[in-house]
Amino acid sequence: MKWDFQQKQDAPEVLELYLYSEVAPDGYDFWDGGKIESETSQNYFRDRLAEYPDVKEIVLYINSCGGSVREGYGIYAQLKRHPAKKTVYVDGFANSIASIIAMAGDHIVMCVNSMMGVHNVMDYCFGNSADHRKCADDLDRIMEGNRQIYLSRSGGRITPGQLAALLDAETMLTAEECLSYGFCDEITGTASEPGKAAEMVQRMNRSLAAQARYFTALRQSLRAAVDAAKGTPEGTPPPAKPPQPENQPMQFLMAMNAGK
Repeated sequence: MKWDFQQKQDAPEVLELYLYSEVAPDGYDFWDGGKIESETSQNYFRDRLAEYPDVKEIVLYINSCGGSVREGYGIYAQLKRHPAKKTVYVDGFANSIASIIAMAGDHIVMCVNSMMGVHNVMDYCFGNSADHRKCADDLDRIMEGNRQIYLSRSGGRITPGQLAALLDAETMLTAEECLSYGFCDEITGTASEPGKAAEMVQRMNRSLAAQARYFTALRQSLRAAVDAAKGTPEGTPPPAKPPQPENQPMQFLMAMNAGK
């Protein structure tokens, strides 16, 4: 997974970018604590974009099911600040945070069969009832800014109430619907490749299934730990901990929260 930057030899003032994968932050290897650098992160995007200081036009091609909100917000902001003219092509899917990145375009083009998926921000929470309530409040605040991005791009062609209904329903928008709402400016007669579109759906399903398995296993492990603690006679010393590399627990927590 990586951003693909291409500068045309016959038009060096034009920079072509391809986001054909999930937007992901840097992570940490659970086993050795080493940093795993993402090539679709905001930091990677910033560093690569700085290599082309004189471009006058950016052409961004998107076929992505989304990813990290934090990383996507950073990429969106970098694109909005850039003085170059920005044209976005949706080559299949611009789902979730990828749809936000697409909104940075001065001109957005969708294929007749391309789609844009919109929904409310999601997150996981671990803690007591107060922690869960705070997490819900934080998500509501994040969505205030999220909605403003769509509303600003629409130019008044969608009301706040209509947008909220689409987000609540986790809607997959057709190119025609995006055009009517102001989320794109043009529809081409060229269809995006169905094979690539199907591959993106399969990848998204695998990712969601993997996350579900992970959190199920984590919940079971925590429940087992609580049950074991309840059944331990008072005064029994805790079992000896195996040797661990320095700061490994902190690195594990950072890895868990890397996508927030």
